[in-house]
Amino acid sequence: MAHLIQSMAYTGETPWHQLGNPLPAKQSIDVWAKEAGMDWNICETPVRYLTEQIGSLGAIMSFNEQKVLYRSDTKAALSVVSGRYQVVQPKAVLEFYRDLTEISGFELETAGVLKEGKKFWALAKTGKEAVLKGNDVVKGYILLATSCDGTLATTATPTTVRVVCNNTLAIALNGASSAIKVPHSTSFDPQAVKKQLGIAVSQWDSFMYRMKTLSERKVKSHESMNYFLKVLCQTDSHVDPAQGLMNERALKKVQALYEGQGHGAELASAAGTAWGLLNAVTEFVDHEKRARSQEYRLDSAWFGQGASLKQRALDYALQLAA
Repeated sequence: MAHLIQSMAYTGETPWHQLGNPLPAKQSIDVWAKEAGMDWNICETPVRYLTEQIGSLGAIMSFNEQKVLYRSDTKAALSVVSGRYQVVQPKAVLEFYRDLTEISGFELETAGVLKEGKKFWALAKTGKEAVLKGNDVVKGYILLATSCDGTLATTATPTTVRVVCNNTLAIALNGASSAIKVPHSTSFDPQAVKKQLGIAVSQWDSFMYRMKTLSERKVKSHESMNYFLKVLCQTDSHVDPAQGLMNERALKKVQALYEGQGHGAELASAAGTAWGLLNAVTEFVDHEKRARSQEYRLDSAWFGQGASLKQRALDYALQLAA
């Protein structure tokens, strides 16, 4: 894991993924870039190939419809993409927050690189905060992430973090994520995204009102079992047995988290409520779900299968409280 620790940084308490170089608060964007392993550029070159003839080397030819992206520092290849692919540089992700931190009171909290540079991200506190019953504090964040291998559009996601357990959850209303996505087929315009984000951040109060509703919705035991079955278990009869076994393990774990083993499960907001059900799933995804490494866990929880699972958990919880 040592190479990963060199490519992330954080301020404040150790983040839930437990990776990164600690930084004092209020650091410059340049310091963040260096400590988070984001002080390099993505370079590009046309795809080239060697034409071989019997007994001798042929010519080096270019295929201009595609290009290779590689790191300026290590020269390591990152991906092969179409000639139209618009690159977003690692430092641009941090620069996005410059005026937000200098003028709007945002505070960078974690930033880093995943998969040797194929994905990179930065997470900042917005200053928004809400308290549910039993002093259950939830804080507002913006997560900006992108990739250079086509697996992720440049995406700005309003996100909440439940302080007691560091569970992360993307803000979504009416079943739709508040994330703003800029595909790599178009150029990334930070100011336009920030304008759209203004609308998304203003949805904070509406979202937290719904979370408060979840914390007041008492749940019977058969409802909790039905909820976890819906969220975790596929209903497809052709599911392979190994997947069924994994689901069974997951089911036992989330039930245990909900019934008292989870951080904050005993708080008035969570004990026996729909909010407790949702947080059992988010804690499972962020902290307990099997993963090859913490890096893979983070990638899944924010951008992959884990993020989809948390979205499903939120949708079903809101249905319960409707």
